[in-house]
Amino acid sequence: MADQLYLSLWFPNFRFDTLPATLVSVMRQFALISGEKRVLAASSYPISFTEAPTYQRIYVNDDRAEENRDTSASIIESAVAEATELLHDDTAYEFEMRWKLWTPELNSNYPNPTGDPDDDIDPELQTAALDPLWKLQLSTVRFLGFGPTFDDASFEQNGHIRIDFGLDTPWLAETLEDEQLDAAAAKHIQQNVEMLLAFTLSVEKNCGISSRLLWTESGEPLAQKLIDRLQRLN
Repeated sequence: MADQLYLSLWFPNFRFDTLPATLVSVMRQFALISGEKRVLAASSYPISFTEAPTYQRIYVNDDRAEENRDTSASIIESAVAEATELLHDDTAYEFEMRWKLWTPELNSNYPNPTGDPDDDIDPELQTAALDPLWKLQLSTVRFLGFGPTFDDASFEQNGHIRIDFGLDTPWLAETLEDEQLDAAAAKHIQQNVEMLLAFTLSVEKNCGISSRLLWTESGEPLAQKLIDRLQRLN
């Protein structure tokens, strides 16, 4: 079953007034790994995530905006500065960015000579059509910086900064049946894992963290889930 994947970061002698600079530092490492240097959206949530955001901005980074030079506000430094202009210790600040991960898609467009869905289809053609096609697709990643009193000081469990990678599907390909988990699938899963590890190690090396934790919502370690999944290749 797909599981939510997070990376929590703690910093030594952390001061809340350094949160904007710390967020920028972590997000820069992500930009270096992903090649995506713009922020998609920014929000701030008071007290807890059950409250409506007190600040929200969605950035337009399409070709038209590029032509009009209207993307400067979505630069990491600018987006963080605007969203955190007024720091409140009971607020969480969220920023969305994207990276490209390999994702499997099943090709259901197999040949059918008559076009009649009731007609028999060559089993070999149908099997080939069900082989997954792997594509690089954009996936949203959320960076959250927590105020010290937000959600009853939840930063103690979540980290001063928490990165939400979304579902762990790109690293486990759980949408595929075991028989579809072939060498090509293993290669693309490995490439996704390398991206995740590269970002994590870059943060560890360059952001002055005191500790980090890569974890899933269920509590089941991603590493063990990955080992179990890839062992089915043998």
